[in-house]
Amino acid sequence: MLQLTDVQIGTWVAAFMLPLFRVAAMLMAMPIFGTTLVSTRIRLYFSLAITVAIAPSLPPMPAFEVLSLQTLLLCAEQAIIGALFGLSLQLLFQVFLIGGQILAIQMGMAFASMVDPANGVSTAVVGQFFSMLVTLLFLSMNGHLVAFEVLVESFTTLPVGGGLLVNHFWDLATRLGWVFGASVLLVLPAIAALLVVNVAFGVMTRAAPQLNIFSIGFPLILVMGMVILWITMADILNQYQPLASEALQWLRELARAR
Repeated sequence: MLQLTDVQIGTWVAAFMLPLFRVAAMLMAMPIFGTTLVSTRIRLYFSLAITVAIAPSLPPMPAFEVLSLQTLLLCAEQAIIGALFGLSLQLLFQVFLIGGQILAIQMGMAFASMVDPANGVSTAVVGQFFSMLVTLLFLSMNGHLVAFEVLVESFTTLPVGGGLLVNHFWDLATRLGWVFGASVLLVLPAIAALLVVNVAFGVMTRAAPQLNIFSIGFPLILVMGMVILWITMADILNQYQPLASEALQWLRELARAR
């Protein structure tokens, strides 16, 4: 008769349960898979499938008792690490979303908003357009595969039970300033062009005070903003590549933090 000890059961459970918490936390927090468009059940199925696929290639997990305080602490540690990985990828998408919001305000389309199905909040149409654009670029360039590769690599560089580091949270906090700066630089050419248009309207108002500039200024700025946005889309790939490379490189550095 086959007899199993508590150590054997704990080893088998640890080989799948601890990696599952890190994988599931990353899928819950990362863009595309972590949005409200993907149901929680589907994300859980994805987490189970990925864990089963990568479990044979992972380093040995520490043995522990299934029902103990150590188990809860290890599970919480893996969930926090996975959530940090997912949030680090969210920063790349927020760069384009904030940039679209800033551009929408400058071109007078801040009032044109719609419900973002990914986040469940109301955002400007331009910001929603940038959000869908970065999603398509991220998937077409296999950014999700790079993220999963870094996740598997993190089990070696950040082993289970290695403890959490304050550097992880500090790096995430320092990147918040990078998000705002990168979003401004993303739409800076369009903002500068719209500023020239507004200055031209100001000169016209001073030259011909009897001209009702408000009746033609707003629709003309809106049309010029759409034209400028269409022109800047020709160079969006060159703007996306360095931002995506920096975000994925920072994800690798986060996974290799000691």
